[in-house]
Amino acid sequence: MESVGTLGVITGMIARLWPVWISLAIVLVVSWRFRQRLGLYGRLFYSGVGIAGVMICGFWLFSAIFAHIIAPFDPRVQISIMKNALPGVIEPESGTVFLLGGDALARDIFSRAIYGARIVLTIAPAATLIALLVGVSLGLPAGYFGGRTDQVLSFLANLVLAFPVILLFYLLVTPGIMDTPIPYAMAGVLFLFPIFFFCVLFYTGYDARPQKLYGFIALTLIIGFWIYIGLVFDADPVGLVSIEPNELNIFIAVVFASSPGVFRIVRGLCLEIKTRDYIAAAQTRGENAWYIMLWEMLPNARGPLIVDTCLRVGYTTILLGTLGFFGLGMGPESPDWGTAIKDGSQVAQLRLYFWQGLVPAFSLMSLVLGLNLLADSLREQTLKD
Repeated sequence: MESVGTLGVITGMIARLWPVWISLAIVLVVSWRFRQRLGLYGRLFYSGVGIAGVMICGFWLFSAIFAHIIAPFDPRVQISIMKNALPGVIEPESGTVFLLGGDALARDIFSRAIYGARIVLTIAPAATLIALLVGVSLGLPAGYFGGRTDQVLSFLANLVLAFPVILLFYLLVTPGIMDTPIPYAMAGVLFLFPIFFFCVLFYTGYDARPQKLYGFIALTLIIGFWIYIGLVFDADPVGLVSIEPNELNIFIAVVFASSPGVFRIVRGLCLEIKTRDYIAAAQTRGENAWYIMLWEMLPNARGPLIVDTCLRVGYTTILLGTLGFFGLGMGPESPDWGTAIKDGSQVAQLRLYFWQGLVPAFSLMSLVLGLNLLADSLREQTLKD
């Protein structure tokens, strides 16, 4: 079969990624131009580490967004003649190049790597955000009220943290568990925390302005329960919100295992912040306890939480890859990076067709590197506050 060669592979990938280059250029120019007005994000562009982190994360973010434009093939389509095809080989029927070759099941590796970014960047940030809201919702009252509240919540968090993490994930994502009510019950509880958080946030912040309050509460309940019934019960009447069962159990496993760590960070920050003068001033004014927690304490804890969130997205990315590698992630046909690494790491595959496992491994590594660089730069900037 004909091949375009190494130079053709490089130029072909650059050409296929044109939406990413345009998007990154716009982000870089706009962010640099208005960096003084963009707060903490804008200050990232005063350091090379921050710019590198933003560009690497942005590359994969835009690759995920424009995956349907960038990828030349459907990641699940098999073209038998392209089994274990070398990088740069031209598919005879369509004349399209397999830029990074074909895998053992004759699927385009380049397309699978691009669509794998969409899976990772759909699950990892969303699961981390839910874990953050669960941890904040429980960590704030534990740190602020102390006493029995702190003891009970800390005991529950320590109980989860004391359980072996690998065994915990194995139990939560093992095949067949979706046939039981356990993951759906856990999802039903954990997905209520974001609704609770935003309702209390708006209620305490706008209780003196009922017109805005009613609007925000109504919007939160409508959007919140619309997403809730779509994710938990797969009963979205519009059909826009849904999640595959094997994705739901991974999502729940990540949220359940990550929330105690966030809880401990928030609790520790609150124990320190509640001793400050502005908290005593708010208490003297007679402010509601939840107002003090959400509008006085939480904004002053945002720096460490932002840094921790970036790191947790990276940890979750590695976790998804690990679960996929052990066959506990998505289905075997999924283009997620962990499954691709597993498929490409078979002894014969690794020796003869090493790029099949190297491409998804490099993709995962580069995204985690970008998130770590971003977290390091954010840590430096928050220390200056």
